[in-house]
Amino acid sequence: MLDEDLPRIRAHRNNISRYRRLLKTRLSDLERQFIERRLSEEQTALAALASNTFPVELTWPKGATVSENAGGAP
Repeated sequence: MLDEDLPRIRAHRNNISRYRRLLKTRLSDLERQFIERRLSEEQTALAALASNTFPVELTWPKGATVSENAGGAP
């Protein structure tokens, strides 16, 4: 299952990057709307696939800093 999901995740990430690059170019309003809609669809698909593939969510304790949790020096 993971062997199938990782290439899909990579494809969604590549598409998201491509759409973000396109949004930095000169586009007509219609083109921009289309790309923004596709970007949103890709982000939603990636989030759903990632949550199914990696169902564990890591959270930091309240008030703790990243360096404390990572074992780094204060």
